[in-house]
Amino acid sequence: MPAALLAALLFAISAICGYRSSRQIGGAEANFWRIAMATLCLALWANVFGGGLVGAAFPLFVASGFCGIGLGDTGYFQALPRLGSRRTVLLTQCFIPLFAILIEWLWLDTKLTGVELICIAVILTGVAIALAPGDHANIPRRQLWIGILFTVFAGFCSALGAVLSRKAYFVAHNAGEFPDPGTTGYQRVLGGILIPAIILIVAKSRSAHVHGGVFEDKTFQVSREKWLRIWPWVFGNSLAGQTLGVTCVQWALEKTPAGIVMAVVATTPIMLLPMTRIVDNEKIGIRSLAGAVIAVGGVIGLTFLR
Repeated sequence: MPAALLAALLFAISAICGYRSSRQIGGAEANFWRIAMATLCLALWANVFGGGLVGAAFPLFVASGFCGIGLGDTGYFQALPRLGSRRTVLLTQCFIPLFAILIEWLWLDTKLTGVELICIAVILTGVAIALAPGDHANIPRRQLWIGILFTVFAGFCSALGAVLSRKAYFVAHNAGEFPDPGTTGYQRVLGGILIPAIILIVAKSRSAHVHGGVFEDKTFQVSREKWLRIWPWVFGNSLAGQTLGVTCVQWALEKTPAGIVMAVVATTPIMLLPMTRIVDNEKIGIRSLAGAVIAVGGVIGLTFLR
């Protein structure tokens, strides 16, 4: 539980940094570089202090990253422009724990108690109340359903990635191996970098085609100046989210069912509320505050009543 709460806090910090970096270099590039920097940081840890690329569960951890980070994040970013940030975050964060509970029950026969399920329901209810959009945006029906399908896809893939990590830990323990969270996070992020890399290459290829395949010196000068300005935000996004945040999630998944871990991680938007108040001076509405109180109550119940 403490590891899952710490992961939620780190993901909230990552979101603050990611918002600023993606506004200046675009979502595809910001997403790729946060994963690339995390891969470098985790590689240093895993190959110096951890287990590197060895282990009986290595293929499962890579598959976990491919599903959770690669496919899950891709679906999430496809839903964002169609549904908006609040609807996308709300649906995705609620789908992930539900799919994780179902997949882990069907595959690993992990059954949560009635108290655990009630607490998870309270957490997700609080998140829904806090994030429910106040406007009634007129989204075209086709765009709405495509966006919802992408959130379902993102939620399912992220949940599958979490359960694959659980399975990987079982395989490692049965083989007499006890990999540290940094090593498993490194192996997981290796599987997650492939799809963002392909998306970035395609985007850059289109940009080069528009410019006739040639970039002027002025373009490179602007790019250098831009990176000098935003690299702290990109690094902060990577360090807090894909490096330390993913490591904490792996730490939590080793001993806690995926449905419980992902329900606690779903409180990330709740933790964002005071941060955006401090950083961006955004007001916290009564409904958001009430939802936060309910979600926190669910986490407290999950901690002490399990």
